[in-house]
Amino acid sequence: MTSIAQTPHATDIVRRPGRWIALAVLVLAVLLVAVDATVLGLATPFLSEDLAPTGTQLLWIGDVYSFVIAGLLVSMGSLGDRIGRKKLLLTGAVAFGAVSVLNAYATSPEMMIVARALLGVAGATLMPSTLALIRNLFHDPRERSLAIGVWGAMASAGAAVGPVMGGFLLEHFWWGSVFLINLPVMAVLVVVGIKLIPESKNPAPGPWDLVSVGLSLIGMIGIVYAIKELAAHGGSWEVAASAVIGAGALAWFVRRQLKLPAPLLDMRLFHHRGFSGAVLADLLTILGLAGLVFFLSQFLQLVQGRGPLEAGLAELPAAIGAVVAGLMAGVVARRYSVRSVVTGGLAAVGLALASVTLLSKDTGYPMLGAMLLVVGVGAGFAFTVTADVILSSVPKEQAGSASAVSETAYELGAALGIALLGSIVTGVYQGFETPAGVEPGTAAAAHESLGGAVEAASGLPAAQAGPLVAAAQEAFVEGLRLAAGIGAAVLLATAAAAWFLLRGQKLEDGIEHP
Repeated sequence: MTSIAQTPHATDIVRRPGRWIALAVLVLAVLLVAVDATVLGLATPFLSEDLAPTGTQLLWIGDVYSFVIAGLLVSMGSLGDRIGRKKLLLTGAVAFGAVSVLNAYATSPEMMIVARALLGVAGATLMPSTLALIRNLFHDPRERSLAIGVWGAMASAGAAVGPVMGGFLLEHFWWGSVFLINLPVMAVLVVVGIKLIPESKNPAPGPWDLVSVGLSLIGMIGIVYAIKELAAHGGSWEVAASAVIGAGALAWFVRRQLKLPAPLLDMRLFHHRGFSGAVLADLLTILGLAGLVFFLSQFLQLVQGRGPLEAGLAELPAAIGAVVAGLMAGVVARRYSVRSVVTGGLAAVGLALASVTLLSKDTGYPMLGAMLLVVGVGAGFAFTVTADVILSSVPKEQAGSASAVSETAYELGAALGIALLGSIVTGVYQGFETPAGVEPGTAAAAHESLGGAVEAASGLPAAQAGPLVAAAQEAFVEGLRLAAGIGAAVLLATAAAAWFLLRGQKLEDGIEHP
């Protein structure tokens, strides 16, 4: 293995203190993109009151951001490899700030859905660039593991920090403020990034294939939409058509990548058992974390009656656990093994979800706090180690594409966590029996969402309002318990699969050639 002394360029990079400042700027972008995936959880009741979305529109507002990011990440990672990751990052940061203003001042559910989708387009330009640039900033694998640990901690913790930040803003401002906070952060990213982040790209990338870009976007959104609608409303010709179109687009995408001389994504990477296992673990870890945080935000506010800031602070243990575990993950994985850390992390998330099946309206905070801490620790370990495995398994010229695979799993997991678990919660919730005497129009509004039920009850006499809200809350908790039980079974099964898929997988040691 080449030593530091034998590679002056590597020595420069390893010793240069500016790379840590550059890392701080990169993870700031990651934190913000992750925060925006969950910050709306606490704002949902306020947004429901202001924009009056239907239950389906509310789910789309919550998850279209992650759907679009998931559909575009591979394309944007490949674009960064071609035009320069720094250039893509800074362009995306400017766009992210501008579209945040559109989100903040949305005046209808439809406008909000479009604005969230556009924010997803901008967000897709940021995340692949950040992880790929880390690969080029840190050539010592142990230092890179620490850097990825910081990156992973912010990505995992962002899902839990979102409710805290959102809670603080909602206590003092209107719901649009959760988007305007993006503006100063993106301004710092652009100003500091111009000076400190070095440019990097693939020296011989080949053309950017627009057909593949369209296929990946259509395929990803088509499949996820079909799953969401099937879980929420059952089978229909629209669901079948979406599933067929999505599956066909993804199959065409895979075949096209295998034939292209310079594909957007090298599908042969998935022949590697460890790579495939890491991607699967990535996706399901975040599915559990994002789904739990999103619905606990509503539980804490609309069922237990906590204020937005109190509810956000109540979810802080998940962020703390993710940060601590992310920073320790590389050291622990080298001391023991990759598969034991990832398997243990997945099992921890699964057990945390299993404990939600014991949830009731009167569950005390000690149990909730412990549950969130466990899910944060599990996600921090599993997500950080798998990101390291994925990034280290490809040449640095393909770092953007490999980063995009890791982050596609992250964003798709976040979207599926909200969509699939949310669809189960919504399906159970909509079956609750309306108390006698409630007008049909009011009852219909109450069945759209728990926030809608609370709003509808505010205009009823106390004799009707109390029973209506109580019935809606009980149905919501019942749906949450069922969704958590299914999620727990999936996570625990994945933990067992990861034990075999990641057998023999190790993190790198020593200095690599720059």
